[in-house]
Amino acid sequence: MSLREIQPSKVVKSLIGIVYISVSAVLYAQDDPLLDIDNFNIPEARPPLCFGFSDITNSNALKICDALELDENVRARELSEQWIRTEPNSPAAQFAFAEVLFNVEGNMPRALFHLNKAEELTNYNSLEDAFNSGNLQWHYLSLSQLSYVHQLMGNQHKSLEYLEKISTIYEQDMESFRGWPLIKLKEYDAARESANRVLQTSANQRERARAWNTICAVELASLSPIESTSACERAIDEDSDITSSDRNNDFDTVYLTNASEVSLSLLQMDKAEEYLDRATRFLNSQSVADPWIYKLFLTLNQGRFDDAKSSLDRMLIWRQQQEPIVNVMNRAEHYLVSASFLMVAGYAEDAIKLTQTALNQPDRNGSYSADDAQKDSFAALLNMMSNRTEYQIQLENLSSLDFIKSIASRLKANRLRFNAWRAERRAASLFADFAILQNRLRPYAPLDVHIPEWMEPEIIQLIGTGVMKNILYQAKTNGAFQLNEGYYYSYLTEIAATDKDFDMIVESGRQALSLLPAQEVLLRARVNARMAHALHQKNQPIEAIEFFEGAYRQDPSIFRRLNIPIPVAINTDGTEFSNEVKKYLSRSPRFSEAQNGLRVEIKSTPDLAACFKTRKDTVLSCYTMAAAENQSSKWNAQELTRLFHTNTFGLGYEISKAQRSILLGSSVILSSQTNRNLRDSRDAFLVR
Repeated sequence: MSLREIQPSKVVKSLIGIVYISVSAVLYAQDDPLLDIDNFNIPEARPPLCFGFSDITNSNALKICDALELDENVRARELSEQWIRTEPNSPAAQFAFAEVLFNVEGNMPRALFHLNKAEELTNYNSLEDAFNSGNLQWHYLSLSQLSYVHQLMGNQHKSLEYLEKISTIYEQDMESFRGWPLIKLKEYDAARESANRVLQTSANQRERARAWNTICAVELASLSPIESTSACERAIDEDSDITSSDRNNDFDTVYLTNASEVSLSLLQMDKAEEYLDRATRFLNSQSVADPWIYKLFLTLNQGRFDDAKSSLDRMLIWRQQQEPIVNVMNRAEHYLVSASFLMVAGYAEDAIKLTQTALNQPDRNGSYSADDAQKDSFAALLNMMSNRTEYQIQLENLSSLDFIKSIASRLKANRLRFNAWRAERRAASLFADFAILQNRLRPYAPLDVHIPEWMEPEIIQLIGTGVMKNILYQAKTNGAFQLNEGYYYSYLTEIAATDKDFDMIVESGRQALSLLPAQEVLLRARVNARMAHALHQKNQPIEAIEFFEGAYRQDPSIFRRLNIPIPVAINTDGTEFSNEVKKYLSRSPRFSEAQNGLRVEIKSTPDLAACFKTRKDTVLSCYTMAAAENQSSKWNAQELTRLFHTNTFGLGYEISKAQRSILLGSSVILSSQTNRNLRDSRDAFLVR
């Protein structure tokens, strides 16, 4: 899990105290008693803002602001391009074009280039110089946006430098913005001091909320669970308690998703979901926090597959409504949670593409507590798992193919195995840092990227059991498993499985299952599967079957992912067709024949059918199909075998190619694409 920064509003972005700056500049320039602040009459109807200012008079700027206000994004782009062509040395033109690139297109590198040009064209060292130049607004806007863009792009030192520059030249208190870059730099003591200064000196509710959010992140930096969530709660609403019935803050998903993740780090799963449900009630296209991402992670962890599929659908709707700048900030999160679901659902090939895209196009995650290396490590780990899962699917298909027809599939399988190895090596190098690994072991590790608990045991095979035993022991000593030691024993179970220590698997597995939260369905399924295999190897078939059955009921895909064959007795009706299917299934990597195992029944009438059952004849999975009369019995047997594998070891959801194409779509979505007023041909332009 990772916390998000409380972000500035769309209108003023990172601007604070604009009115103060405008007034102070005038007062500095003219020593006129009539301009004393006490003599100002503030009108009821304020003039419209343009880039956060009410006194901009430049006609080009006003036209661009009008276009942006009306969501006429193409027109704003055309106007800003025309302005910068005619006045390339205008800091106003450079800033305006950068703002269009940043907000309309989400193109941070190009926006940064033009912001740098705007700074070069101003480069004032005092408020007097800025005011006398006539470019005060553009200088201030450029510095402010430079700080924000550098933060998002991961250059926190530069972000802090620009905040200091604004503070020095304009005598503005920028302290509330320093906390998050310091968090990203892992300078937690400095971040706490900065936040405390804000709380001691500022009455501004937004600044105080930002400071509480910083303190919340600092407190979560420890391996041990925090004793109180008061700082995180105060970040939601400076004036009211987070747990109150007041829903005024439900429009700000950053507050609520942060609260959800804090609750999750305390293993308060129900409370975490309650905050997410509140966050999903209002679509916030400007927020970097998409609550459906975390709802999908949560429901998938809990084996609530129908809810997870619904969350995937809703997540796509939310994603399509996001503004482009937001989309480039959380696109990798969308890719990775989608890939997690698709892999479990049986669409591993699509999961491979999504994870590879996440590696190639990482988030601009300056507003997240997690860093790029963590995102890459998760993407590499999931890419490895997806390649291995697809490799197993290809082996399933090979079980029903003749040698000649299997050549292409064998080549593909070998390529998948090589790609899995390559992803494994990359993931191993990213996880090699001792401190990162130790933090990673704490359940729902605060401030880190969210790697689902049912995936994290895969890290053991990457790093090696000897190293992991040492890290695991130190993490436990430091309090990482203070809230629930079941997670500790689940790691021990995986270590024992890697070492093929079957006695230890059973011993630690029983401890894990007795302690793990009931909501950890996919993690419990993994432990069940490991115990089932160990008991089968120890020649305890009756008890082993109970664990095989339990694991399958919790997560049908687990045996494919762990490459554990299920012992089954295959029964036929004696027909050529059923005997052919039995031959194929006996070669499948998913099954091993055992008379005292679970049952697979194959029938040819009234329809062709293969059913996976318990020893008590309860159906676990069943696939039927009408015989293709124009095809041979062998062809029908091969088709049934393939579809039986798909149905039995997936979730049974038909995810359309169109929906999967949306998941795999462009990383940048124009806001004009979802604006019903602008769906015409003039909006068809490329932004990258």
